[in-house]
Amino acid sequence: MHSRVVKTVCPFCGVGCGMYLTSDGQGNVCGVAPEQDHPISLGKLCEKGWSSVYAISPDNRIHHPLKRKRDRFVTISWDQALAEISTFLQDILEESGPQAVGVISSARATNEDNYAAQKFARAVLKTNNVDHCARICHSPTVAGLKQVLGSGAMTNSTKDLFDTEVIVVFGADPTENHSVLGGQIIEAKLAGATLIVVDPRVTRLAKLADIHLQLKPGTNIALINALLHEIISNDWHDRDFIDNRCDGFYALKSNVEKITPESVAEITGVDGPLIRQAAERYSRANRAMILYGMGITQFVSGTNSVIALADLALICGHIGKPGTGINPLRGQNNVQGACDMGCLPNVYPGYQLADEVDTQQWFAAAWGDDVATAPGLTSLGMTKAAQAGDFRAQILFGEDPVVTDPDQNHVRAAYKAMDLLVVAELTMTETAKLADYILPAASFAEKAGTFTNCERRVQRINPVIPPPGEAMGDWQWLQALAEAMGSRVLNWHSSEAVFDEMASLTPSYQGMNYQNLDRNHGLQWPCNANAPQGTAILHQQQFPIGRARLTPVHYVPIDEPADELFPLLLTTNRLHFHYGCGSMSRKSPLLERETPPGILFINPQDASALSIQLYGPVGVRSRRGYIETRAMITEDVQPGLVSMPYHFKEAPSNQLTNTAQDPVTKMPELKACAVAVIALPVDHIPSAVWQLKEEP
Repeated sequence: MHSRVVKTVCPFCGVGCGMYLTSDGQGNVCGVAPEQDHPISLGKLCEKGWSSVYAISPDNRIHHPLKRKRDRFVTISWDQALAEISTFLQDILEESGPQAVGVISSARATNEDNYAAQKFARAVLKTNNVDHCARICHSPTVAGLKQVLGSGAMTNSTKDLFDTEVIVVFGADPTENHSVLGGQIIEAKLAGATLIVVDPRVTRLAKLADIHLQLKPGTNIALINALLHEIISNDWHDRDFIDNRCDGFYALKSNVEKITPESVAEITGVDGPLIRQAAERYSRANRAMILYGMGITQFVSGTNSVIALADLALICGHIGKPGTGINPLRGQNNVQGACDMGCLPNVYPGYQLADEVDTQQWFAAAWGDDVATAPGLTSLGMTKAAQAGDFRAQILFGEDPVVTDPDQNHVRAAYKAMDLLVVAELTMTETAKLADYILPAASFAEKAGTFTNCERRVQRINPVIPPPGEAMGDWQWLQALAEAMGSRVLNWHSSEAVFDEMASLTPSYQGMNYQNLDRNHGLQWPCNANAPQGTAILHQQQFPIGRARLTPVHYVPIDEPADELFPLLLTTNRLHFHYGCGSMSRKSPLLERETPPGILFINPQDASALSIQLYGPVGVRSRRGYIETRAMITEDVQPGLVSMPYHFKEAPSNQLTNTAQDPVTKMPELKACAVAVIALPVDHIPSAVWQLKEEP
């Protein structure tokens, strides 16, 4: 085996940076380098990208199928694993029907893997019970933007940061999770762009901002409605754009007529004059760009918050042009792609509605088999149904819901209640530990395929080393499992064949193939006969629904405010050196040394009142659970607000978070719940959550 250098895409966040991997000829990746001429990353990588070697190193990788034997796992063959899993599934289907089984796919897997997952669910299991982690990050984006604009994706390209006058970063911290993009925002700011940051925390960008609207968590709609009021009442809105391309303006105007900046000052915690200043800067710019994250979506009002942001961009005409738009920042490397592939219970690939008979017939004919017709469950719906005894089997890959989903105790109980849990993974995650069967998965460096980044750019990944042991790509073992169940509906000889089938059935991908992707650093959808070179900016002439639908929305308070028993409000955040559930980034000793395993950010006033010392051990309790960690005392959070990341299985914030849901998308309110914090003895070493027997 000879050493080789392969061009690929970083496997971490949704920016989609270009990189090269080098193998040593012995089946190991030994080098990482940025792609100098890449159109997004421009020759840069963040610390996580540079540490990709550790993420896929053979240390603690799963090499062979494993079967649970009481409290341990034993190695079995692929033939045995597939035979036994298929028998389990067929028995459950016969006894309880398709609604008792489901699939959780992965925003870290390729488009090809995700396409295969939803096809397996719908054509083999005959169920629409298929979902992935977008449920708990950007499902309100898909729903909200689709309602207002007709398309639930980033409207512009990252390069537009250098072609705008005003950048609004709303409920996101790009320097932490999207570091290369965060650096570009700083560059644009230093080059003269006005930077407006809307965030409860004093983030790195907030410290550089011209205006920081430090609102209370969950008051996004109240603030946006006040911005709309100020813009309309001062005649700063774009009348021509509204007249030519939007419906519903007068209903929107009436809705915000009395919502002055001063009227929401107490609700939001932001002074009226500062709201007025932000409204003027954004609306009167020739080009202004909104970027947002889960500080918008992860609330019971998530979908309506996205709608409100879209309204804001539309009334100012800041859409369909360079340097403008409404641009969600996707957290994981292929969240956009997993959504595009139809790994959601309500849509097929290309967001074709799963409950429409025409869509069902179209895919049934294309696939040569009957497909599911009953409505599907979301990931949290499957969890709830499992606890009720109505959901019995789940196939899951590339996700770790025990660490990332809200109310960890609830999630664990649901998985233990299932008759069959199959997990395909690189390493032994917390969710894999609960599985009945564990299948060895191939990493991004060991397979071919595509990722779709946050700006809708579909890019190739290429294998640089073979998978370890008997590991294989997800579409491959899904195909083998389908065949074990007697179905030939998954029938491909290569990842390219999977992509070609998907593209033929997905209107926005129909102009793409592997050769075109290789020639162009990827292509942005829609890419079809009307746009053979892809589309950098959406909605330039019209919206997919014709005219945009301005939609009035109303402020809804958070589900669980602080009270006497739980006097502090917890929000969640990400850290620069870690990613997701930590299963990849925490394999790097370079990243692991930067942050202790768990941390609570707390304001000096609250720390003093609770006798908490810097780095001192603390206990954090909510109505759902208890964890121990260490305190980081900082004025970056306001008095009354504390913040925790969710990367650490030792101190998972989802022991505490609330399962209250957005009624439209079932997004849980991960960004706000009430907690109590106590100081622990100074010599106490925080216990990992699995070491805790009971609360003190």
